[in-house]
Amino acid sequence: MSLLMNILWLLFGGIFVFLGYIAGGIALCLTLIGIPWGVQLFKLAIFSLFPFGQDTRMRHDQPFAGVPNVLLNIIWLVFGGVWVVLNHLFWGLFLCLTIIGIPFGIQHFKMVKLGVWPFGRVIVDLKSLQPA
Repeated sequence: MSLLMNILWLLFGGIFVFLGYIAGGIALCLTLIGIPWGVQLFKLAIFSLFPFGQDTRMRHDQPFAGVPNVLLNIIWLVFGGVWVVLNHLFWGLFLCLTIIGIPFGIQHFKMVKLGVWPFGRVIVDLKSLQPA
C-alpha cells in the first residue's frame, strides 16, 4: 500500500517538493557556511520523495550533540525553517479539506516535524519499528 501511495504522491506534486528541496540544498551547499543547512534540506528531499511508510525520530545515540543541534535548529528556524513549516502546514490543512487528500495532508504534517527540528532527527522505516 505504501508503494501505491508513494507513486500517487509523486504524480500529484511530491516530485516538485523533492526538486525544490534539492535545488535549495544545492544552493546552500554552494556557500560554505550553508553546508549544514543544505544537508538538512537533502534530508527533507529524501523524506519528501517517499513519505509513506517512513517517519522521523530524534536521535539519542550522540550524547554531546545536544547543544550544537539546538543552536543549529534555532538558526534554521529563524533563517528559513519557518517558511518550510508554514508551507507544509498550509498544504497539510488544504489537502485535509477533502477526504481524498487526507492521506497526503498527513504526510505534509509529518514533514512539519522535520521542518521544525531537522538537526538530530533521522528518517526511519515504519516496518522496522514493528515488533516481530
